[in-house]
Amino acid sequence: MSTKYKATTTEGAYFITITTVGWIDVFTRLSQKYIITDSLKHCQQNKGLEIYAYCIMSSHVHLFCKATNGFILSDVIRDFKKFTSKKIIQTIIDEPESRREWLLAYFQKACEHLKREQLYKVWQDGYHAEHIYSNSFIKQKIEYIHNNPVKDKIVTLPEDYYFSSARNYAGLENELEIVLKCTVGTECNSALSTMVCKFNF
Repeated sequence: MSTKYKATTTEGAYFITITTVGWIDVFTRLSQKYIITDSLKHCQQNKGLEIYAYCIMSSHVHLFCKATNGFILSDVIRDFKKFTSKKIIQTIIDEPESRREWLLAYFQKACEHLKREQLYKVWQDGYHAEHIYSNSFIKQKIEYIHNNPVKDKIVTLPEDYYFSSARNYAGLENELEIVLKCTVGTECNSALSTMVCKFNF
């Protein structure tokens, strides 16, 4: 079995991307985004997850993170995906959703190839893990994470997007506490434009 894009070591940090099946825009409501942040908080408090950067988009979640205290990152992500899948399906069923029938049918069809019995599949398999290995790679990945909402023209500045650690780095109100791995300057329009990172995991 290939180990490419998997967290194969308990040492060091990883840049990972968790994506919905078919890249479907699932997280279009606040309640669904809060499922993600609440679940990440649980992993931080109970499963040794240390987060250095994150961004929750409508179809995927970017994390720059590490498992600590003897926990294994692949196990943490597996449990996170399993729990959030159930919660997300429940919001689609219980809350107003114009795409309810289509979404549920799509998630059911995504289970057809599975050997195990499962009614709905929300997340794609895997999490595309890339091992963090240098200061420049840290800077590159954090900037990539934070610029996702800018690239999609949701906001003008990274720190204007609420469900992103760009706000943490800019010293603004934020949804998740993270471990800051970079210092930032503030002389430019964006508080994140002069980021200096320190590779010390």
